[in-house]
Amino acid sequence: MRRTLIGGSMAGVLAAGGLFAVTPWQSQAAPPGTKTVTATLFERPYRKVGEECTKNLGPAGYGYVEVSPASEHISGSQWWTSYQPVSYKIAGRLGDADAFKSMVDSCHRAGVKVIADAVINHMTSGSGKGTGGSTYSKYDYPGTYGDSDFHPCRKDISDYTDRENVQTCELSGLADLDTGSDHVRSTIAKYLDHLRELGADGFRVDAAKHISADDLKAVKGKMSEDPGFWVQEVIEGDDEAVKPEEYTGLGDVDEFRYGKHLKSAFSGGDLGGLKNIADGKLDGSNARTFVDNWDTERNGSTLTYKDGDTYKLANAFMLAHPYGAPNVYSGYEWSDKDAGPPSGDDGWTDMHAQKTVTGMVGFRNAVGNAELNHWWSEGSALAFGRGDKGFVALNAGDGELKRSFATSLPAGTYCNVAEASADDCSGHTVKVAGDGTAEATVPAKGVLALDTDAVS
Repeated sequence: MRRTLIGGSMAGVLAAGGLFAVTPWQSQAAPPGTKTVTATLFERPYRKVGEECTKNLGPAGYGYVEVSPASEHISGSQWWTSYQPVSYKIAGRLGDADAFKSMVDSCHRAGVKVIADAVINHMTSGSGKGTGGSTYSKYDYPGTYGDSDFHPCRKDISDYTDRENVQTCELSGLADLDTGSDHVRSTIAKYLDHLRELGADGFRVDAAKHISADDLKAVKGKMSEDPGFWVQEVIEGDDEAVKPEEYTGLGDVDEFRYGKHLKSAFSGGDLGGLKNIADGKLDGSNARTFVDNWDTERNGSTLTYKDGDTYKLANAFMLAHPYGAPNVYSGYEWSDKDAGPPSGDDGWTDMHAQKTVTGMVGFRNAVGNAELNHWWSEGSALAFGRGDKGFVALNAGDGELKRSFATSLPAGTYCNVAEASADDCSGHTVKVAGDGTAEATVPAKGVLALDTDAVS
């Protein structure tokens, strides 16, 4: 009863021209192919990511997995130590180059491409010995960078309305690389090339807001390998000088306003406004959407796994609605905001493998680019169709929702892919009549999702 999933190509969609004499690599401003959903397995060891690709991500139909930074970093148990590079050799707590390559191979066999989180804006805030044994001090990283490779503004960012302050001063005391330097650009490009040679299919650029778009374009141009899929962390802020739109010519941009909008709607009990969730945000062809990530789950700006069923519903909505390219965040349980990842198999949220989420990944693959139609909302419930390919209803309320829904689906008996197991739809079927109507009951905190790849 389940769908057949089709892999995608890596064809680019936009030319990366510009002011620099650079290699004409193609910018990919949306995930290429028919499988556009990413799962971010935050701080998972590379060996475990490979296993998840085989066990869960590939079978569910994910197109991509994003992994945490692959570089030597400062020592320490906290999660953020991964975001203070000491060198660009792959020698962090998540695994070495062999483990990274093995992970990529496993994921590729499962039909999943790999996005590497690249920390290229800065190095460390202090001195010591890295996870790969390298000795370093701030502004001095033997064999990689020296004092002249960093911006002369050696103080924290203090004014986000000042572009130069944002892009040349230090983020939380981290040594800020002079990405206008030819040596720095070449060094970063060599590191990214190495990851591509190991099989990485693209990059998530950490703290991209603190690197000018021109500098990032120049880094891409110095790569000898095609950069692949490219997505950038650019947080929108009121009255700030640097805007997410500046980076869309290079690739996708993480749309931070999306998760905030979801939290407001689901926490406020009125889901009607989600119909126009794209308003005031990046064009959907450039936006990567997410319910939360490791920063927002800790600063309280979005829903998190601690919100239980409401969190799952928000993920289901993201996967069902046509706006943007969804990224399902899957981290670990925490009470201490600084706490690093679990050392074993317990403590992970495994959101990427939750039945509702995996079912909705398949739903998105089935409906493709089908238009939004048949919108209905009332308080804490909503429903909408995706052309004649799919239909979804979400009930965030405390009581069941029973009604006749209008759809454009062909007549037939459909499997509720958000609730049924991968190989058994018993007890989870819904009949659609010849006029497209479906009589259905959606339980409290439940999801109904029907698509034409799951019809008996």
